[in-house]
Amino acid sequence: MNAGLIKRFGYFFGGFAIGLVLLAFFLNGKKASCDYSPDARVIKNIGTKVFVYSPNALKQVSTLKLDSAQVKQLIHKADIDFSRSQARKKPCGLYLLESSIKRIDYDLMIENCNKKATLLSIKTAN
Repeated sequence: MNAGLIKRFGYFFGGFAIGLVLLAFFLNGKKASCDYSPDARVIKNIGTKVFVYSPNALKQVSTLKLDSAQVKQLIHKADIDFSRSQARKKPCGLYLLESSIKRIDYDLMIENCNKKATLLSIKTAN
């Protein structure tokens, strides 16, 4: 290979490495995230709103012996089944979240409105 070309690659990769170090330094400790997948965007959106439980969901949570921290963990780790959700329903979208905790699979139905998100139901997945 040409010595000039090797020198250019060296400069390129050296600058690239310095850029990565600077980027890591500036983003360290910040709540920066890359939530570009549809699942991640919806879950982040749900997490920013007031979260309430429907009376039915409260009974189900109690029956399943879950606490609010576990429910939040289930939502945070969830995958959304868009084929069984009604994301464009007006005025509030309905989302079916699939998640697991302690090797038990759960299905959560959440109504996502403008100012609040409501857990409508939670049950063990079949």
